[in-house]
Amino acid sequence: MVWCDEKEKEGGRWWMDPRARHARAIRTESKDRAVWNNLITHYSKSNVSSYALSLFHHLPNPPNVVSWTALISGHSNTLLSLRHFLAMLRYPTLPNHRTLASLFESCAAVSALSFALSLHCLALKLALARHPFTASSLLSLYAKFRMPLNARKVFADIPHPDNVCCSALVVALAQNSRSLDALSAFTDMTRRGLASTVHCVSGGLRAAAQLAALEQCKMMHAHVIIVGFDTDVVVGSALVNGYGKAGVVNDARRVFEDSLSDMNIVVWNAMMAGYAQQGDYESASELFESMKGCGLVPDEYSFLAILTALCNAGMFRQIDQWFTRMIVDYGLDPSLEHCTCLVGAIARMGEFERAERIVLNMPFEPDAAVWRALLWACANLGEADRAWYMAKRVLELEPHDDFAYVVLSNVLSSVGRWDDVAELRKMIKDRRVKKKVGRSWIEVQGEVHVFVAGDWKHERSKEIYQKLAELMGDIEKLGYVPVWDEVLHNVREEKRKEALWYHSEKLAVAFGMLCGSALPGKPLRIVKNLRICKDCHVAFKYMTRVLEREIIVRDVNRYHRFVNGNCTCRDIW
Repeated sequence: MVWCDEKEKEGGRWWMDPRARHARAIRTESKDRAVWNNLITHYSKSNVSSYALSLFHHLPNPPNVVSWTALISGHSNTLLSLRHFLAMLRYPTLPNHRTLASLFESCAAVSALSFALSLHCLALKLALARHPFTASSLLSLYAKFRMPLNARKVFADIPHPDNVCCSALVVALAQNSRSLDALSAFTDMTRRGLASTVHCVSGGLRAAAQLAALEQCKMMHAHVIIVGFDTDVVVGSALVNGYGKAGVVNDARRVFEDSLSDMNIVVWNAMMAGYAQQGDYESASELFESMKGCGLVPDEYSFLAILTALCNAGMFRQIDQWFTRMIVDYGLDPSLEHCTCLVGAIARMGEFERAERIVLNMPFEPDAAVWRALLWACANLGEADRAWYMAKRVLELEPHDDFAYVVLSNVLSSVGRWDDVAELRKMIKDRRVKKKVGRSWIEVQGEVHVFVAGDWKHERSKEIYQKLAELMGDIEKLGYVPVWDEVLHNVREEKRKEALWYHSEKLAVAFGMLCGSALPGKPLRIVKNLRICKDCHVAFKYMTRVLEREIIVRDVNRYHRFVNGNCTCRDIW
């Protein structure tokens, strides 16, 4: 058999082909176990990986744990690696920390949670679970399966965690929306004096982006420059995303342009997504068209950013054109997210029959998000009967979706259908549906303060409520009239007013003013985990006139920039 041709030999590349090394080992009748184990690894990483298993079965010596680990690692991210592991146990040979690390990686890739839990038990019995190599893989595994508490327990058991383990924890928490915990873990890592990694920095920036925590993003940016990661594409993408999610698109654009020569499509999409959340279609489309000049081809995420920008700008009629352009000009298959944008836009134009036809003829099963988009459109246009039907479709898929109940209740009450509202309330009670707790937070000097409606847990609660009462009194003098929620329909006016006054976003604004969260002339920045309610939206317009300053609110859908009694969303959210 010819293992490599003469041209490869002359070019000095013959050693790169594992078959050449294999031939030499056979000629020299090598008995060195390390040589044969390395060959298995080499075969696994080459384009002739099928030889790895054959070689394993013809080793001159019985395979040891290193041999088995090489074979298992060679088939990582596949079920074959798990099968080889079971064969190893029957041999019998016990795994080492590298074997387990590779297996945890495979379990995450093939979604084998029960197998992974059994492996974790074995790692504990063999006293290998606390080894940093094994632990970092375990942390990544639990992040993939959305089990952040398990990840924290694994980390707590590591006697001397290294920077890889700390990075894995930061990423695990950030990926599972435990943003405050992720930032705390990053801070703890720096206090330990451990060197930062690209992964922990990008994880920390992701957490800051989820919180829209501008000061945290700025501190992370300074750290990035100090440790020399500012030229890394992954970190650059995270920085653009962080500033974009914090609503400071000008800073995001500066980072984007400073590293333009090194940027890939991911960073361009992050920049467009930043504009999309602001409803800035012009800037997003300008970037889209500029891609061609840089040799980049827009992908499905590029189009998702454009469609989102159009939705947030209220430019519903143009979404159809971009959707067609995506399919015809670029040959991209629309995903469920693209279809949700299209369906929501068509419904917002009042074309409900067409929107529903698209939903029923999609190449994939519509999820609750699609029906929620239709429900929201029906509610906005006061279509109570259609809203009832759409809510039923949502609840068929997610029976405890509080959003559907609340939206339907509001639209039914707006047209005076109180019998239907009573029936819906009974359904909520019977099904034990719990309304998702609304939270708002504001960043002050790098620290994030979280509020819920009627919250008295903050150490300055008394001052906050006094400040809020003062603010609400001032805006009432300007003509503010409360927007009642149907839930408060049968409640006395004094109690209704009190319930509306103490919404989490209003408490956050009062605290921001009380403690001077922003310099004079700078905007107050609030983040909410749900859609901003209609009453708060109206109240904030008046507050900007009283306070003579801008208020920026990022809710679950988009940014609202309140200036001089108006909002940039033009009441579309």
